[in-house]
Amino acid sequence: MVPLSIVVPALEEAAGIGRMLEALQPMRAREVEVVVVDGGSRDDTRRLAAPLADRVIEAPRGRASQMNAGARASGGAYLAFVHADTRLPPAAPEAIRAALGDGTRAWGRFDVRIEGASPLLGVIGAAMNLRSRATGIATGDQAIFARRDAFEAAGGFPEIPLMEDVALSSALKRISRPACLRLRAVTSGRRWERRGTLATVVLMWRLRLAYALGVDPHRLARRYDVERTSP
Repeated sequence: MVPLSIVVPALEEAAGIGRMLEALQPMRAREVEVVVVDGGSRDDTRRLAAPLADRVIEAPRGRASQMNAGARASGGAYLAFVHADTRLPPAAPEAIRAALGDGTRAWGRFDVRIEGASPLLGVIGAAMNLRSRATGIATGDQAIFARRDAFEAAGGFPEIPLMEDVALSSALKRISRPACLRLRAVTSGRRWERRGTLATVVLMWRLRLAYALGVDPHRLARRYDVERTSP
C-alpha cells in the first residue's frame, strides 16, 4: 500500500490537465500515487493525462462517482481529492501525513487561494477558509483529504450531483474535526469569472441554504446549471 493516493476527477480538461499533473510529478517521486478519473471526456484529457499519472480510469460522469471510483482503484492509506483546476502546495504529502499520522484527526483540507483577475477572489478565498474553520465543513476547492478507513466509514462521497463535498464533510465530522491546514491549494477562478464574481457568490450561498433546508440536490444542480449559464 502506498502512503498517499491523489484522486483527480476530470471532464473535458485538456486545456489544463497537463499543467496540473506536471505539478504532481515531484510528489510521485516521493511514493505518491496519482489516479485520474475521466467522466467521459470527448477531448484529449485521457491521452494527455496518461503519461503523467499512475492510472487513468473512466467512471460515470459526476464528481462524486468519479472520486469514489478513484478511491476504489487506488492503493493509498491516505486519500486526497483534488479537482483538475486545482494545484496542491509542494509539501502536501508531508503535510497530510503529519496531520493524520497520530490518529487524532481522520481528515482535513487545505486553505485555498483563488487565482484570477478579480481582486474579490482573494476575499472570497479568505472567507471560505474562515468559514471552514468555524463550521468544520470543507469544499472540494480546498482539496479534501482523509484516512482511507475514515473515508470508507463515512460512506465515501454521496453520489449526488451537487454538494457532495459538504455531505462528505458532514459525515467525516462525526468521526473527527478536520485538520485545517494553512498551506494553500491554488484553484482556478474560472467558475466565478464565467458568470460574474458576485453573482456566483450569491448563487452558491442560495444553493447552500437550500441544501441545508433539505432541498433535493438534483433540483439544486438543475438550478445551478440554468443560473450559471443564463445571460
